[in-house]
Amino acid sequence: MIAKLKRPRVLVPIVLLAILAVLPFALPDSKYEQSVLIVCFLFAIMASGWNIISGLAGYISLGHSVYLGIGMYTGAILGKAWGIDPMWLIPLGAIAAALVALVIGVIVLRTKSHAFVIITIAVLLSFQLLAANLKKITGGSDGLIVPQPSWAVDLGNLPYYYIFFAILVLTIVLVAVVMNSRLGAGLVAIRNDEGKAATIGINTTVYKVTAYVLSAIPFGAAGALYGQYLGFVNPLGAFAILASVYLVLAALIGGRGTLWGPVLGGFIVAFANEFATTSSGGVSARVLIMGLILILTVMFLPAGLLPTISSRLARRRTKGSAVTFIDQAAIAEQHDEIPIGRLIARSKADVDRATPILEVRDIVKRFGGVTAVGGVSLTVERGSITGLIGPNGSGKTTLFNCMTGTFRPDSGQVLLDGADITGDKIWTRAHEGLGRTFQITRLFKSMTVLDNLVAPLERTSARQMAAGRYSGEEVERAREVLDFMGLAQFETQNAAALSFGQQKLVELAQVLMLRPGIILLDEPASGINPTLIGKLAHVIKRLNQEGTTVLIVEHNIPLVLSLCDHVHVLAGGQILISGTPEQVRNDPQVIEAYLGPDHMLEAPHA
Repeated sequence: MIAKLKRPRVLVPIVLLAILAVLPFALPDSKYEQSVLIVCFLFAIMASGWNIISGLAGYISLGHSVYLGIGMYTGAILGKAWGIDPMWLIPLGAIAAALVALVIGVIVLRTKSHAFVIITIAVLLSFQLLAANLKKITGGSDGLIVPQPSWAVDLGNLPYYYIFFAILVLTIVLVAVVMNSRLGAGLVAIRNDEGKAATIGINTTVYKVTAYVLSAIPFGAAGALYGQYLGFVNPLGAFAILASVYLVLAALIGGRGTLWGPVLGGFIVAFANEFATTSSGGVSARVLIMGLILILTVMFLPAGLLPTISSRLARRRTKGSAVTFIDQAAIAEQHDEIPIGRLIARSKADVDRATPILEVRDIVKRFGGVTAVGGVSLTVERGSITGLIGPNGSGKTTLFNCMTGTFRPDSGQVLLDGADITGDKIWTRAHEGLGRTFQITRLFKSMTVLDNLVAPLERTSARQMAAGRYSGEEVERAREVLDFMGLAQFETQNAAALSFGQQKLVELAQVLMLRPGIILLDEPASGINPTLIGKLAHVIKRLNQEGTTVLIVEHNIPLVLSLCDHVHVLAGGQILISGTPEQVRNDPQVIEAYLGPDHMLEAPHA
């Protein structure tokens, strides 16, 4: 622990926070400085809260200051009704913001990208309009006057200073806990590739709504106090869109997705705002200065200040050092001595062992007027290695997507262990033991290899989400799986730094963390180093020997025929033939499907 505290990235922020804690005693007659720092604290609180949903999960909200307004009105209205100071209602402000965020999050998080951004702005403006029209409760456009407490004359801003400071510290702790939890790992996975996150068991809906609610809590807590600090609450001030712009700018400047970046950005934006106010006093000048800061940030610091500094320091440390030699042959070495039974075992005592593990019945999938899959039925026997082959455009990947839930078939059924899963969510199928890889690897490129393996979830629960990111048996098992795959040396490497073949192996290792009963491999050998194809084949055989069923789509026909017990040939969206590799190898229909009807034409005479 002491060694960790000695690291600059941990020690420096703690020292700065300690300085802020004693600063009022060092400058006892500094009411103006205290008021400026209070605004800094507020911006840092909001930017850090926003960072949970927008920095970690990647859902950019431009109307998140709505929860500051909800906290302000909660404190002002209840304080007036109960005859107490709103500062004592900080927990209620946080609860009110969380409850509203829960309702709004369930609705707005069904959208993505630009639609989500626009809807969040609409939510903010809707609450502003609502507050202006509920005159009996909110005072309408005239607002509510919040009386100052009795100690305000003697102590001035000092109590506000320390309460805001405490909320900031608690917000930083909240963000740190989220970032270092399985929830945090899942949110970063969603930011990288939401569709892939679902296939490895992450309930993306629950994760996003949870993050959205948690992000609103600091806003509501700070809002209840901020309303009393201002002494006045009105719709335009409480639900100001400019506040949302400022907090987004703060997170972008410091570095969204980091712990300390939004805090630093909050201070920078607050100081810039104060400079614009004291130098010119006009709103237009403030907007101009903030616009220039945004332009400069996007042009020269697109990742944010702290990530840019960290990246440059890392490059300086590694400058002139030799590039590590990656021995592909060493990765391809077999690890038969590593027992993998306990790593992949999935207990399903209630399943009839004679029942096929996966059945597809009359699946039809159309895209407009094109029928990609036209009434396909096939069976994958438990414990087998089954091949699915066919020329390009035959519908193999579309059929895979229907099996895994990426696509909803227009008609037909998908059965897993005898149960109909056609309407199940993607992550539910993963929890039930259906894993898949992709033709083009879809790893979480901004995460390390180890993070990619601890992100998968065998089930969704509050306990799992709150668990430590690197604690529990999952981390130990992840390292054992990496060792089995020959990838232990890449544990701390970013997934994007690996070769395509190594990424293929990591993706398969990622799927193994779910202990799947059946793995759907979509062209696992395509584009990888031939040295690793033998390793891949050996891994598949070892997994199958331990009871894992495999369904493989592959254009490397020799690999398929050498691995598979049974082969289905797909052509034109329909099953052309099914049989053993020997039966399929020389079938005229298969040859014609791959080579075309003209391959048997006689060569022209000389």
